[in-house]
Amino acid sequence: MKRFECDLVRGWLHEPAGNARRQGIVLTHGAGSNCESPLLQALAAEFCAAGYHVLRCDLPYRQERPHGPPFPAASARDREGLRRAADAMRELTPEHVTLGGHSYGGRQSSMLAAEAPELVEMLLLLSYPLHPPRKPEQLRTAHLGKIQTPALFIHGARDPFGSLEEMQAALTAIPARHHIVAIEKAGHELRPELAPAILRETLCFATVSNK
Repeated sequence: MKRFECDLVRGWLHEPAGNARRQGIVLTHGAGSNCESPLLQALAAEFCAAGYHVLRCDLPYRQERPHGPPFPAASARDREGLRRAADAMRELTPEHVTLGGHSYGGRQSSMLAAEAPELVEMLLLLSYPLHPPRKPEQLRTAHLGKIQTPALFIHGARDPFGSLEEMQAALTAIPARHHIVAIEKAGHELRPELAPAILRETLCFATVSNK
């Protein structure tokens, strides 16, 4: 693991030993967190051990402020940071790049993929924030119909940002191949111990998508 930093990208690069899969994944965090979250660290370790190059990074808003939520008006800059992270990973693993993250990071990843379908081969979206808690009418779905990238969703059965039923209904708008994995007894914050299961689901989904 080594520090990685370039314009709008800051984080940690995990490089696999031995025979790598020639695949890379960019992972980023939720609105109140950063790339040091236990979940992202656990995922980075699992994916790296499986042969992936992994870049877990802070979004631009978190690089500027160590605490506090992102500003909606600056979300385009966060997506630009994600784009540059994906481009950096493409230089390491030109054949296959997955982009994703937890909550806000996953939402911005999906919005970026809708804007730039050719950017990555796959999305991994953890606890997608379908709507604010107790505000189901404020759906964050306007871009879903433009997603052409295969997308895997990992979602807690008790997530207040969207029930499984609400998620399943919303995801029918995605024209690309997609799949949702329900995590029983989990809320919005996914436990680090889930990292091996998330890796298995990702490998399975990626294998089918590549056929």
